[in-house]
Parts: sequence; structure tokens; C-alpha cells
Amino acid sequence: MAGESAEHGGVSRLHRGSSPRRTNQEKDILNDTTWKACLDDPVPDDVARLLAYVPEWFGQPDANAEYIEAARQKETWTVRDSSSAVVGVTLVDRHFPHVAEIHLTVVDRAVHGTGVGTAMIEALEADAWTRGVSLLEVKTLGASHPAPGYARTRHFYQRLGFLPLEETDFWGAGTPCLIMVKPLTAEPASGAL
Repeated sequence: MAGESAEHGGVSRLHRGSSPRRTNQEKDILNDTTWKACLDDPVPDDVARLLAYVPEWFGQPDANAEYIEAARQKETWTVRDSSSAVVGVTLVDRHFPHVAEIHLTVVDRAVHGTGVGTAMIEALEADAWTRGVSLLEVKTLGASHPAPGYARTRHFYQRLGFLPLEETDFWGAGTPCLIMVKPLTAEPASGAL
């Protein structure tokens, strides 16, 4: 439930910036951390901060302003570190009872690749399954655009079971929108609940 305290992984706040340098000890701690995602209150200031850490994905000021505004009202899932700092946010739309759409997922660069994004999507999936949702959806930049970071994004979602459904010009010429879906046909793994 929103506002409840969450169990957090054992990671202190790490260097923030465009290219964090982790010590071997910090890398070991991050790789051994089990992150927990929780339904949370809106965190628009954290969304603004996290978007600024990854401009290669979120470098359009108008779009970022829309994400920050959305963070004031949309269903919010977060992962926090051991000091309660938000290190990941997923915003969710529920257009119909049978579908949940991932509106935004953003993770602090300092913890990329440590399971923060996976924890949020798995928690959302487990929650969706208990609510009778049968389909998760996400929109991302399509493969016909050369942005290398988005190849990682598509791979991330595919690794979690999302399937490419359609690439459209929904976002306008030059910005191909790939719609990906994940059918929820079976109960998530016990660790995700």
C-alpha cells in the first residue's frame, strides 16, 4: 500500500553523476543486494532527479516535464536504498481492468544492472496478477531508431517476457514507438509475490 515503509537493500548512496565510478567493494555490495519494490506515494522530485542522471534515455526537456507531471498523479512503484533514497521509479497507467501499462521506468545510473528495474517490473507483475490483470504493456523507442541505449531497454523488457507487438509512428515521424506486451497467463514465480 502507498505510504507503508519498505524493506530496502543494503546499499548506501553511491556516487551520482554522468559516469559513476564504483569501488570493487561497492560493486560486490550491489551485486549481492536484493532490491524490493513497493507501491509508494508520488515522488515527482525523485523522478526529476533520476531523469537527469540518464539524459541518453531522457534528454528531451518537454517529455521530461510531462513525466514529472505524470509522477504527481500516476500509480508509483519505487525501489529505495538503505538510506531510503529512491533509486528507481516505475509509473503505471491502468486503462482497463485487464491491462496495466508501464508509463515510465527510470533507474539511477549508479545502480544500473543490479536488479532495480527487474524488482520493479516483477513487483508490478505480481500485483497485477493478484488484481486479475491479464496483460502488461510498455511503449519504448523502436528498433528502427539508432539510439543504442534503447537496444538495452528493449532487451531488458524482452528478458522479462515482453514481446514486440507493433512499431508505430504514435510519437511522430522520426520517433518510432514500439509497443511491447506481456501476457500474464500463470502465477508469477513465488519470489515475485
